Amino acid sequence: MNYNFDEIINRNGTDSVKWDGVEGRWGRNDLIPMWVADMDFRTAPFVIEALKKRLEHEVLGYTFACKEWAASIIHWLKERHGWSVTEEMLTFTPGIVRGLAFAIHCFTEKGDKVMVMPPVYHPFFLVAQKNEREVVFSPLVLRNGQYYIDFDRFRRDVQGCKILILSNPHNPGGRVWTKEELSQIADICQETGTLVISDEIHADLTLPPYKHPTFALTSEKARMNSLVFMSPSKAFNMPGLASSYVIIENEELLRRFRTYMEASEFCEGHLFAYLSVAAAYSHGTEWLDQVIAYIKGNVDFTENYLREHIPAVKMIRPQASYLIFLDCRELGLNQESLNRLFVERAHLALNDGTTFGKEGEGFMRLNVACPRATLEQALKQLERAVNNE
Repeated sequence: MNYNFDEIINRNGTDSVKWDGVEGRWGRNDLIPMWVADMDFRTAPFVIEALKKRLEHEVLGYTFACKEWAASIIHWLKERHGWSVTEEMLTFTPGIVRGLAFAIHCFTEKGDKVMVMPPVYHPFFLVAQKNEREVVFSPLVLRNGQYYIDFDRFRRDVQGCKILILSNPHNPGGRVWTKEELSQIADICQETGTLVISDEIHADLTLPPYKHPTFALTSEKARMNSLVFMSPSKAFNMPGLASSYVIIENEELLRRFRTYMEASEFCEGHLFAYLSVAAAYSHGTEWLDQVIAYIKGNVDFTENYLREHIPAVKMIRPQASYLIFLDCRELGLNQESLNRLFVERAHLALNDGTTFGKEGEGFMRLNVACPRATLEQALKQLERAVNNE
């Protein structure tokens, strides 16, 4: 069937962080929200139907994972990513950021070094800092419109780090790392004794013609020295269900992490956490292919609009996901003035680029997972703001 992603859905009044949280954050409610990384499309209908069907039985008692949970993950990873895993390798986590925090507690002590590569998804370093770990920042290099890893610097910076938190694909830049890059990361981290935590939440939103390389599949060193976190929450628009999982192939790492998780029952999901994953992975291929095509169309639309109407604003074209890092440095504004331009003149709510580290200065992150009409209106408002109309 054909799904309608042009439908404009009113999300106000649903306790939405993205929509209802605008006034609390910016002190006004006349902004188009294009910040928080969820989609303004309906959650995949087969997920909604699975939840409705369960609610027909009007007893919401204690539950455990349905057998379809693990089976659907195993099938999805094999069909979509060519990764053969077993049920024993899977551990439920109540969201990926929480999973990262659990891994930091499990494998490091206070004062240990944790490395990130900014600009990068800010909870990576905020969670580490708030848990009293020392964060090592090893910046990416922006070259020819894409981010790259400076491996000479990487090798120096990772010395003494207990953990590397890798954004794979990259957020906010949307870069799909190559197998060669990931294999080089694995080689260096194996030499330095640095455990790699690969956040692959955007993997299923990789845009054609790119293919997502799962970190653990790039080499034997990667497979034996990594925790790979995944979830259908981004791809099928259900992050409010806080359902993700981690794949660990190294038996000793798995034993340590599973023991930590079970000690506080962190690996126990709620009723809908398991059902939603099983529904998404069992019935989601066609829906996901269509939403990816629509997102790619929005990326193309944004790129063309900026080139034709706002040439001073460039974009890093994402190879995965619906997040676009806008390069606004040609406007000649400091970050405070840039934020004012977007909020007070364009009436848009985007993520400040410096949220992702000081390397994001002069940038803004735009979420294009919305109906094309909404995106067009937002870009028109930005055009008028930039041109002082």
